[in-house]
Amino acid sequence: MYAQGNQGVGRLVDRVAVVTGGAGGIGFAAARRLASEGAHVVIGDVDPDKGSAAAEAVGGLFVQVDVTSEEQVAALFGAAVSKYGGLDIAFNNAGISPPDDDSILTTGLDAWRRVQDVNLTSVFLCCKTAIPYMQTRGRGSIINTASFVARLGAATSQISYTASKGGVLAMSRELGVQFARENIRVNALCPGPVNTPLLQELFAKDPERAARRLVHIPMGRFAEADEIAAAVAFLASDDSSFMTASEFLVDGGICGAYVTPL
Repeated sequence: MYAQGNQGVGRLVDRVAVVTGGAGGIGFAAARRLASEGAHVVIGDVDPDKGSAAAEAVGGLFVQVDVTSEEQVAALFGAAVSKYGGLDIAFNNAGISPPDDDSILTTGLDAWRRVQDVNLTSVFLCCKTAIPYMQTRGRGSIINTASFVARLGAATSQISYTASKGGVLAMSRELGVQFARENIRVNALCPGPVNTPLLQELFAKDPERAARRLVHIPMGRFAEADEIAAAVAFLASDDSSFMTASEFLVDGGICGAYVTPL
């Protein structure tokens, strides 16, 4: 078990946050946390039913969006600015991990491209759209969801997912450097495996794969979505004001481990 941190401390009062993939998992947990700290939250998601419910739960706005579409991403951020008057935070979190993304020897080109479009191209589009709004504001925090797999190789491969997260990490670093003197911070959040419906579904189909991964986590468990959301709130807030172009690991010690505890 873990001890949940303090919430509702008001670090983000009246700031405007867009969360993609905000209808469930890490995205919804982050939307809840950002709202609890005072932010106006805009949920972007492809699922209209879950997205609307998520927005209602956080007192925010829902915009249905295909994050691989430049026009729809523009409409998402435009709606946020139109509704709330500006943009301060972009949590670019939408992603997929389909079962046909596997070993390089078995993954087809269609699966490769689909994962790259959702996991990497969408982050490019969201950053490209968000930054000009933040330049107008004179500040901003962009948090892009990468992964600990951008740092480590795995024999339980998801080749396109891994490559896409490496791309997110590199792009976040470059943008963080490029826009640092405009007070626009860009950081890559690198979670370890998180106990979300996506992970549960994946591992229910392959318990052996789950066991192989769990043994490498020094803490002996997967993360909870609220723990990742706490890191998002930190990176969104002024508490992280001297952080940019960083890879922020929240991985239970995986990337620091050689031999894990018994």
